[in-house]
Amino acid sequence: MLSLIVRRIANSVFTLVLISVVVFAGLELMPGDACTAYLGREGKGAALDACRARMGLDASPAIRFGQWASSIMSGDLGISTQRDKPITEIVGWRLRNTLVLSAVAALVGIPLAVFLGIFAGLRHDGPFDLAASGVALVAMTIPEFVSASLLIMVFAVGLEWTAGVVTIGYKASLPEMAAAAVLPALVLSMILSAHIMRMVRASVIDVFKSDFVLMARLKGVPRQQIIWRHVVPNSLLPVISVIGLTIAWMLGGVVIVESIFNYPGLGRLAVDVVGDRDLPLVQAIALLFGITYVITNMVTDIVALMLNPRLRTYRA
Repeated sequence: MLSLIVRRIANSVFTLVLISVVVFAGLELMPGDACTAYLGREGKGAALDACRARMGLDASPAIRFGQWASSIMSGDLGISTQRDKPITEIVGWRLRNTLVLSAVAALVGIPLAVFLGIFAGLRHDGPFDLAASGVALVAMTIPEFVSASLLIMVFAVGLEWTAGVVTIGYKASLPEMAAAAVLPALVLSMILSAHIMRMVRASVIDVFKSDFVLMARLKGVPRQQIIWRHVVPNSLLPVISVIGLTIAWMLGGVVIVESIFNYPGLGRLAVDVVGDRDLPLVQAIALLFGITYVITNMVTDIVALMLNPRLRTYRA
């Protein structure tokens, strides 16, 4: 088990290094740089050279990447070239807000998906199963900006239960931010629930048809005991990794949802800074998203290995 955990950690570190290299190379291939974006029409000649020297952009890409990586290893995310502030000061509050949004979406979506998946799987091909599967399929296929627009029309414009966009600042308190995250979190939880619900449903159907469940039924074990002692625990074990992957995938939708609802999180900040060519800030945001993605997958993978002896033996 220890060797497997070490292997997962090593793979995670390699993934983060690869993410950093890809983001840096992608921004380098884009036309212009932070100085051309900052100076605008005056970005030429001596003014451009002086700006690049001041920001350290006159060095080679390899040297600049090495300097940035060295700072990251010491816990320093650097200075924003456009905002002239420490990056930790810029992203700290916004990272908290994004985590609040993701937590609200997960707390709503995961229990709902597990309940619906179990209920649909135990009654597969019935009216409830067909209805739930149809709704889940629709929720999976509708883009985030479409479902967000529909929810705004219903809850903000039609029912007037909440505001269509978030108007509080990024330094608002946790209760205020959690309240503002309800509508954006609902968009994320719809897609999150749809994916997990379908996986739970399929797992329940497979386990219910397994030999040990058939043997328990032949021995006269009560149906409720079969369901809650055998079917449900064995159905949820393989889904743990899927839940982790779905939560990690949800981070990609955060960028779109935060932009639509004007939610002051890390995703909204990412959209703003890409146009500024603020390379250190873009790299820091990408790295934070990558760290969250990798940690989520690594934790769920390790939990699945610890709880499922068959999976642990297979992967070993």
